[in-house]
Amino acid sequence: MPGASLSALLSSAGLKAERRKRRAGPESADVADIPDQLVLRRHRDLIGRRHDVWIRRALVALLAAFLVAALLNVFGQRPTTTTAAASVATLSVYSPSHVRGGLYFEARFHITARSDIKKAVLVLGTGWLEGMTINTIEPSPVNEASQDGNLSLELGPIPAGHSYLLFMQEQVNPTNVGRRPQTVDLYDGTTLLTSIRRTITIFP
Repeated sequence: MPGASLSALLSSAGLKAERRKRRAGPESADVADIPDQLVLRRHRDLIGRRHDVWIRRALVALLAAFLVAALLNVFGQRPTTTTAAASVATLSVYSPSHVRGGLYFEARFHITARSDIKKAVLVLGTGWLEGMTINTIEPSPVNEASQDGNLSLELGPIPAGHSYLLFMQEQVNPTNVGRRPQTVDLYDGTTLLTSIRRTITIFP
């Protein structure tokens, strides 16, 4: 019968529509509304803001370059050796040339006597002291004094063929920033044997 067939088709179509509504209902409920302060074209699709991506990438690249420079010892504290030789003795200093504020570091002074040194004296320039805190000096000098504003450390005699090692532990004061000369002079009494001229750079 045509009427019954048409009625069955309509009923079947209605059931299918109802099933589609039931399936679509929970999906629609799970999708959140767009927040009032967001504009999809601007914040999701970046329409008119394409250059912002490159600004962020440039900032990330700048940070990465800074970290790589730190790994390459641009900002300290890897020590370097500076040496000066004379007929009587050889003097070398092993200490960082770049440090940062608040950093602890060690300086090592190595004297090798080629001839007898009766009264070895190390004179350290103000760059070793200005804005620095000296924690320890080992071994302790025989005597400490000031020589024209510099720190004079009397070490005692060093026989020919022997070495003397002096260790100094320091900390950089946080307010100490810039470049300072760090001179090191080796004397035998009042006779200058050799000198080292070096510079330390202090970063914030």
